[in-house]
Amino acid sequence: MEEYSKEVEVKNRAGLHTRPAAMLVKLSSQFKSEIYLIKDGFTINAKSIIGVMTLAAEYGSKLIIKAEGIDSKEAVEKLAELFNNGFGEP
Repeated sequence: MEEYSKEVEVKNRAGLHTRPAAMLVKLSSQFKSEIYLIKDGFTINAKSIIGVMTLAAEYGSKLIIKAEGIDSKEAVEKLAELFNNGFGEP
């Protein structure tokens, strides 16, 4: 199985609150791959809003996006783009 991962940083000042978490889950759900977010050794399913919210990733947090499956590289790159753009927030 194809696996791909990348480290990203939370760049929006409010961190991974409800709106960006919902954007992340929505985008993750468009891919066939299993997608995970890893923070401080804690791994959650990126397609689960509850999981993403429990990460409590504040501004400046470093996370690893990891995907396993047929579209893993595309999934990780698209999600990394979302983080790099600060989820469209200041």
